[in-house]
Amino acid sequence: MANPTDQLTDEPARVLRRVFGYDTFRGNQREIIDHVVGGGDALVLMPTGGGKSLCYQIPALVRDGVAVVISPLIALMQDQVDALTTLGVRAGFLNSTQDLDERRRMESAFLAGEIDLLYLAPEALRSEYTLRLLDRGTIALFAIDEAHCVAQWGHDFRPDYLALSMLHERWPAVPRIALTATATTATRAEIATRLNLRDARHFVASFDRPNIQYRIVPKREPRRQLLELLRDEHPGDSGIVYCLSRASVEKTAEFLTQNGIAALPYHAGLDAGTRAANQQRFLRSDGLVMVATIAFGMGIDKPDVRFVAHLDLPKSVEGYYQETGRAGRDGLPSTAWLAYGLADVVQQRKMIDSSDGDLARRRVLAAHLDAMLALCETVQCRRVQLLAYFGQQGAACGNCDTCLDPPESWDGTVAAQKLLSTVLRLQRERNQKFGAGQSIDILLGRETEKVVAHRHDQLSVFGIGTELTEVQWRGVVRQLLAQGLLAVEGDYGTLVLTESSAEVLGRRRDVTMRRESTRPAPARPARSRAAGSAAPVAELSPAAAPVFERLRAWRAATAKEQGVPAYVIFHDATLRQIAAQSPTTLADLGGISGIGENKLARYGQQILDTLAS
Repeated sequence: MANPTDQLTDEPARVLRRVFGYDTFRGNQREIIDHVVGGGDALVLMPTGGGKSLCYQIPALVRDGVAVVISPLIALMQDQVDALTTLGVRAGFLNSTQDLDERRRMESAFLAGEIDLLYLAPEALRSEYTLRLLDRGTIALFAIDEAHCVAQWGHDFRPDYLALSMLHERWPAVPRIALTATATTATRAEIATRLNLRDARHFVASFDRPNIQYRIVPKREPRRQLLELLRDEHPGDSGIVYCLSRASVEKTAEFLTQNGIAALPYHAGLDAGTRAANQQRFLRSDGLVMVATIAFGMGIDKPDVRFVAHLDLPKSVEGYYQETGRAGRDGLPSTAWLAYGLADVVQQRKMIDSSDGDLARRRVLAAHLDAMLALCETVQCRRVQLLAYFGQQGAACGNCDTCLDPPESWDGTVAAQKLLSTVLRLQRERNQKFGAGQSIDILLGRETEKVVAHRHDQLSVFGIGTELTEVQWRGVVRQLLAQGLLAVEGDYGTLVLTESSAEVLGRRRDVTMRRESTRPAPARPARSRAAGSAAPVAELSPAAAPVFERLRAWRAATAKEQGVPAYVIFHDATLRQIAAQSPTTLADLGGISGIGENKLARYGQQILDTLAS
């Protein structure tokens, strides 16, 4: 006779196979799920695409009652519910998009225990009406998604998250699981404190996303560089392009459209209807590029985003990691591409100096920027540097630009002394401050109108830097700024010396620099392996490739008919496996990863018919 405890222990595995169609858990999913099913609190750090959702969805189906999922993503709740419904999971939401009748029906379903998961926005828990509603139901657990939003100095702070500490006070017996894809040790401690999760067990998965190829290139003509990337490496692919300003978003989307790339803008300056419509088009279309500010992307479950490109420098490594992590959620090869230049550094430094808050806040922002600059300027493996920021060790990946085309380092001490001397002489001899362009013109001996007008051609440093090109000198300025040996100030980004500058000028400190590449970094296929698996994703055979395309066409038509994103039906990875194996029976089809009982019953015969056509 089976032990009842063993049966209970096996229930998560049965749900995983029956509902989600997977045979094994990934990483520490099973450990997290068992802990929450047993009533424990958990703080989970897991990369985007690593399977965070299962960590609360399976406990929701195993424990008695309804799981309440706190999410800041009202615009995506319908898609999240649709995806679960397609799996046969009873799910719903309460938010401001519903009319009174819809709300009442969902409230009744919650109270009757007729749903397994209920999605709420954090601001809903400020309503006494909502709190009393939850009091009247049976709550299985609270899942706090995007938990980094509680970190006040993080990259996506949401004030409403601060009130979520009351969950433990009002419902002390209900387990809570907070989840995020991005958090340093300090941010994790802040999340635990602000959500009153001090006694929660912490689960930290690997931050490595081996299918993503990280590349950072010198910024020259960024939109042209972006266009080359999309045409040469990602024709017809879905992707996200991040820009710092609304104006840049609009101009970039227009530029791509004019050059034959289907692109849409997304930023806070657009009306809510346009933003929602553009987001839905992106989720439901293949091969569409979304050009956006960082307001876009959190919670986006679209698995086939093949690239994330940044045309402006992110403010922090956490933000960069979160944004690039939206690529390749399906484990297939994807690109994280960043164009980075001197103007980015100057602009970010100016933004910090003029930001709201006290000195301590500005120091935190400066530390975030310094870490981002170190990632950009490293001559070592980018992935190693990125993982180290989150406290994880790793070996050289062989799949980032610095591994594929190792940059040279050089002794830039003399060049640094020349540049710093120019800034020093402008200030001491002429009581003047200028931006980088003027100092570079002086070093190159250019008799520009501005140089002559200010008699800068009379300075002893005039023309002493002709051994480097303008591009190389801009790299010197950028790297001095990154190393804290130079600073910018004022609205015009004028260069000024720092306390550390004297060490270089006094020959007490050497300066090593990354040599500016004169050729584009080679584009090579990214390694790819399904998350949690060491096996690489195989290329489709010539016979399987057209079958995969037929399956994609069937999926697109089915998704359009049902009004849901294509990935809600099946991920590309599942269709690839079907195409490769060509199952001929429902039983064979049911053995493929990602096909649970409900999807097999709903779509199985249609797939077999498509394969036979």
